[in-house]
Amino acid sequence: MEIEIATIGGYEEVGRQMTAVRAGDDVVVFDMGLNLSKVLIHDNVETERMHSLDLIDMGAIPDDRVMSELEGDVQAIVPTHGHLDHIGAISKLAHRYDAPVVGTPFTIELVKQQIDSEEKFGVQNDLVKMDPGGTMDIGDDCELEFVNVTHSIIDAINPVLHTPEGAVVYGLDKRMDHNPVLGDPIDMERFREIGREGVLAYIEDCTNAGKKGKTPSESVAREQLRDVMYSVEDYEGGIVATTFSSHIARVKSLVEFADDIGRQPVLLGRSMEKYSGTAERLNFVDFPDDLGMYGHRKSVDRTFKRIMEEGKENYLPIVTGHQGEPRAMLTRMARGETPYELDKGDKVIFSARVIPEPTNEGQRYQAEKLLGMQGARIYDDIHVSGHLNSEGHYQMLQALNPENVIPAHQSMGGFAPYVDLARNEGYQVGKDLHITENGNIIQLVE
Repeated sequence: MEIEIATIGGYEEVGRQMTAVRAGDDVVVFDMGLNLSKVLIHDNVETERMHSLDLIDMGAIPDDRVMSELEGDVQAIVPTHGHLDHIGAISKLAHRYDAPVVGTPFTIELVKQQIDSEEKFGVQNDLVKMDPGGTMDIGDDCELEFVNVTHSIIDAINPVLHTPEGAVVYGLDKRMDHNPVLGDPIDMERFREIGREGVLAYIEDCTNAGKKGKTPSESVAREQLRDVMYSVEDYEGGIVATTFSSHIARVKSLVEFADDIGRQPVLLGRSMEKYSGTAERLNFVDFPDDLGMYGHRKSVDRTFKRIMEEGKENYLPIVTGHQGEPRAMLTRMARGETPYELDKGDKVIFSARVIPEPTNEGQRYQAEKLLGMQGARIYDDIHVSGHLNSEGHYQMLQALNPENVIPAHQSMGGFAPYVDLARNEGYQVGKDLHITENGNIIQLVE
């Protein structure tokens, strides 16, 4: 059986992920993502109103024209998790393919919300939910399997396409967490079984390959956050926290620790309301009954007015804006555009790291300077990554023992640490270690 892999997006940058695997006459597409930095660099871009061709020209979504070179029919579109760099282009591209979108329940719900907000295209693809550990037939000879992984969003998986020539493991975006705050640990036992069964190719996210050691568990970040919040328990002014809206485990910890120090938590911002509300509705998390979630600007400003009237010392606003996004809630607060007044000595807790990309770094720098000008004290970098460090990569290679390795989720320069790591494990560039670009096709079996 012929096996080809089309590396469509995410092989020259972090973002707009999209990969297609052809096994005989059947094709499975993994991820259809957005490159947020290409959107943020333009003012007032509303992607839901834009044509896919314009977004492709901007470099914001994958250029999927290489799909016409694959001789087969797409049987499934499979997003690995609900981050926008993995699902953000589904509403722009999925309608081109007569195939269902297959994902975990939380991911599919987020995809549905993306599609519902789409104003340019009518996306009629079936949305199919499959739990981690589930399988489905692909054509007559292949099977799709979801292996549970841990990441900085709940309900994440690594999909595996089992073919007669061996498994193709799409390994993007995971952390080897054996003690997660929410959900089940990474299923290393199943990865080892798949390795013994035979892995033809392993496509791997290279984000932290150059960092030593093992990525800490989310439980470590939880304890760091507990320590910081308990240390400001006696402060009588305002405390504000921000984190990734999609990081439900971190939001859960913030909500719990707010209660511990005698403050009423409240979630503010559209994406904060969207992700946490969805997670609660699907029973992934159990928030207090009186937890307020407000996304609409008028509702948010009314809440800020109430906080100022009743006393900042009684509340913990948990807001969007950890990357300094211009229209996010924390940036508006820093510019004095909300009823919430920051005073000298007020605390701002960033339970997130800056995504290492120039647009984000510049926006975050500006937001922190604005906060500092109002006298705010900043608690930074209370976070653990959602990606494997070098020892996690070694463990995955040892567990899977793949015949071929394909680095992804980085720029060309970003591939270098992973290439060195794989070479140390005996892989050779140009033979079984494939360094590729967007728009290429790798033929593994003729």
